[in-house]
Amino acid sequence: MNDTALDARKRRPLLDALTETEFDLLVIGGGITGAGVARDAALRGLSVALVEAEDFAAGTSNRSSKLIHGGLRYLAMGDVALVRETALERKAVHAMAPHLAEPCWMMVPARSRASLLKFMAGITVYEKLGAVEERDLHRTWNTAELAREEPVIDREAFPFACVYREYLTDDARLVLATLRAARAAGAVVASQLRAEAMLREGDRIHGIEAVCGLSGERIAIRARTLVNATGPWAEEVARLEQVDEESRLHLSKGVHIVLPAERLPLKHLVVMNTADKRSIFAIPHGDTVYLGTTDTSYHGDRRLWPEIDLEDVTYLLEPIARYCRVPPLGPEDVVAAWSGLRPLIAQPGKAAKEMSRKDEIWTGPGGMLTIAGGKLTGFRKMAEDVLDAVARETGRSLGAAPGPTPIPGGAFDGDLEALARRLPGVGNLPAGAPLRLARLYGTEAASVLELGAEPLVPGGQVMLGEVDWSVSMEAAHSLEDLIYRRTRAAWFSPQECAALLEPAARRMGALLGWSEAERARQIAAVRARIDDELSFRESAAVTSP
Repeated sequence: MNDTALDARKRRPLLDALTETEFDLLVIGGGITGAGVARDAALRGLSVALVEAEDFAAGTSNRSSKLIHGGLRYLAMGDVALVRETALERKAVHAMAPHLAEPCWMMVPARSRASLLKFMAGITVYEKLGAVEERDLHRTWNTAELAREEPVIDREAFPFACVYREYLTDDARLVLATLRAARAAGAVVASQLRAEAMLREGDRIHGIEAVCGLSGERIAIRARTLVNATGPWAEEVARLEQVDEESRLHLSKGVHIVLPAERLPLKHLVVMNTADKRSIFAIPHGDTVYLGTTDTSYHGDRRLWPEIDLEDVTYLLEPIARYCRVPPLGPEDVVAAWSGLRPLIAQPGKAAKEMSRKDEIWTGPGGMLTIAGGKLTGFRKMAEDVLDAVARETGRSLGAAPGPTPIPGGAFDGDLEALARRLPGVGNLPAGAPLRLARLYGTEAASVLELGAEPLVPGGQVMLGEVDWSVSMEAAHSLEDLIYRRTRAAWFSPQECAALLEPAARRMGALLGWSEAERARQIAAVRARIDDELSFRESAAVTSP
């Protein structure tokens, strides 16, 4: 088919396509796990449908630390198999989308030579497990090198550092590109379709009844095999098949906070230890630096937008004063924040931070396969595992897995700066905009600019063409979709986010036929969402002396 467009304006033909075909495979869930399964299955020649209740990547797959990494800390927990698998998968994701798996240096500050040697030993094992090439092997920095490479680090407290390779990603955009790769292979992919009931033939599940979140229309989608890849909602969907489905998951909340880069001017990714001996990351991202993540059990009812408490924020800010020579930072300095839930496989007696990130697949009484757990980095291998389970369940030979073939935007050598320099009209773009576009869209950045190369806000970095691209190619139905999961402005362009809501809504409304009232409602909804994410600042103001 070779058509990667997910056009939000073509809703009727999309719904008709879902109802007119009995699919080989129906995937419920449009996060990274579901996207990976749909891509793998479609490339193997299966007829595939995927439905997502909200926007694509609206949940966990939009709330990670945005790293393609093997999880070095899991090595200390003894989970060697998981570390080896995900460490090797870093190369696969880089091959699929070098703009969405950008190699960066991760720095581990050390208080002494003994600590440095300990870090080096662990990282050496990690590199061997991940088959790291010689040019990317770790290196060490002494006080003089730290002064040059990362001067903000307190060199009296940390006179040494071990530096090794990890990969920075954009999790939501990785989901979108993977879904478009599935679409190119023939999959029918739809957001805003919630599974509300199962269709049965005897004892077997044979599809779902879904409700359109945009129109309220109910449709029946039939398939020979179903895969439940809904993350924190996996048990809820599984109970549509079997009401008394046993509880297998433990939800863990992870919070990240965003600071202006001028307040924490780091050049590299840095690992810091918290007061309770956990490791968190400080990650430079354009004009911002974000810190995360927390890891606490979650028992609330806000699974899509979990609460961000003042306690979470102070926990993440605390290590900065011990590691960095910067003026004191408080909650009032945080310009954005996000929170998400990890669906961990429950391990009785263990705290969330001690639980394995290993995935698990199980089959319900009606034949639906459910997958939960796992890590963003391992999504491609998880998809292969699911397809192996589909083959066993159906008794059908599915052929070889497709491997790490490039996804949309990923067919280039990985040199992002060279790609940015080749963009049309690059000299007329605001500073920083070309590299930002290359990182978000890869080789498709030029096509985005063809749709509109002027900034939505004078001097800003978000381009008009991104609005058109989001609607016509990436199924953006709302201003929230655009601001949070397409342009990433809510978290990484906080200095212009408020100003771009009106022009972005105006252009998006013209494309989608919004009334003036609807446009105002869309803007108000995004403002309310941003206010909610920063509501901890009100608590901080109340408790401050």
